[in-house]
Amino acid sequence: MHSTETVLLERYRSAAAVLAELPTDAALYAAASESVLLEVNALFARSQVALRQGGALVAGEIAHRSAPALGSDGLAQRAGHRTAEQFVKVTTGATGRDAVTAVRVGSLMREAATEGLVDVLTGEVATSSQPWLAAVTDALGARTVSIEAAEAIRAGLGAPNSAVTAAQLAEAAAELVSAAATLDPDALGRQARAFRDELDVEGVALREEERRAKRSLRLFVQPDGTTKLVWVMDPETAATVRDVYDRMTSPKLGGVRFVDADRQARAEQIVADDRTPEQLASDGFEQLLKLGADADPAFLIGSGAPVLRLTATKTAFEHGHGLARIEGQVSPVAISSAWRLSCEAGIAGIVFDEYGRALDYGREHRFFTPKQREALAIIWGGCAAPGCDRPPSWCEAHHIVLWAKDRGRTDIRDGILLCRHHHLLFHNRGWEIRRETGPDASSRYWLIPPIERDPDRTPIELVPRGPALRDLHREQHREQHREQNREQHRERHREQHRKHQARERAG
Repeated sequence: MHSTETVLLERYRSAAAVLAELPTDAALYAAASESVLLEVNALFARSQVALRQGGALVAGEIAHRSAPALGSDGLAQRAGHRTAEQFVKVTTGATGRDAVTAVRVGSLMREAATEGLVDVLTGEVATSSQPWLAAVTDALGARTVSIEAAEAIRAGLGAPNSAVTAAQLAEAAAELVSAAATLDPDALGRQARAFRDELDVEGVALREEERRAKRSLRLFVQPDGTTKLVWVMDPETAATVRDVYDRMTSPKLGGVRFVDADRQARAEQIVADDRTPEQLASDGFEQLLKLGADADPAFLIGSGAPVLRLTATKTAFEHGHGLARIEGQVSPVAISSAWRLSCEAGIAGIVFDEYGRALDYGREHRFFTPKQREALAIIWGGCAAPGCDRPPSWCEAHHIVLWAKDRGRTDIRDGILLCRHHHLLFHNRGWEIRRETGPDASSRYWLIPPIERDPDRTPIELVPRGPALRDLHREQHREQHREQNREQHRERHREQHRKHQARERAG
């Protein structure tokens, strides 16, 4: 073993031994004073910079010895890994992003250190592919910048072209290295991109197109049955989405206060909502997708809003014991969710009897028709839940008497509008809605809370608040008042007539 190899190995062994002595007892940290805790944090930061830099140097050398030109003779492939990045990720436990950063920065440091020397693998004189980043590699050697900061500068500045010289980029890199003392890597990356845009005004349009070309939307099924959506957006798309996201969540996150009374009232409702900002955003974007999918039938394959296909056994569906499944999803849903979903026109429900025969709970007689939904919108004016201001377009038609489970009828008087949040809440948390028929055949609606919410289950009246219905009630009241006036007038006239007849008989 060469002396240089011995030095390298012994120093890493010593460092590993020292790091292994770091306390792992949380009680020690809990008992530390604030000043000691802050000093330990600073020491950890210094150690982390050194460790990450050492890891990058190792990763850069592994990448060099795993160059694509070496094929299966490369170090990574001989170890059973397709790329150097994968080798680093698997062997160090790093994330994919950290492995890529380590390889890029390590390769940059290796090039700077070996420039002018003969490469033993290729026999060629090594050169630096990014000489304008000399200030960055110098700062890495002095450990005054982290590898994350170095990668932010490298990626943000880009490479020279016909509009930007290597000298200009070198000057910008030196300025960014100085700024790294006060800027975190994310801010440093934004500053580097700003420098590039200022130097290369004509290239802004090209970089804008490059960012747009990177846009993507992918779905990943998680081990727990949830699905993750990863959306990489170009700046224009991001601005649109961010505006909608902020309007959904800003009050919950301590956003600005509104002067306008209506907007302030809406903001206060968002703050009072028991959902997290992330849950509010998820529910809001889901509803926007439903509305948008039905807005332009020519935009998507098929027509209408998204259709979910639900399956369950007849026994489970009617008695509430068991589970149901949504086509394409690995995890089952509760029967209470199946009952809720059975209210919606975007559900194609299939129930199986005990012999495995499919019983088609079809749409024709089960779901509220568009005309019926229009009538419900007129009656309720939006979500019927107390305090909810979701408009009819954000609501689902709910059967007060469940259509399949309790053989309810798809009648307007047995229908009510609920937003997705309250539809889920009422179905899955034991809330009930009951209709009471008055002596004049009119209906009153009552929300019955679950026992855990109210042991007495005190009914809460749900009052239809559709503006058109209010107009109708106002007109009915006026007509009743006019009719009462006419009846009083007729009664006075009859009374006067009786008095006149009595005087004639007396005379």
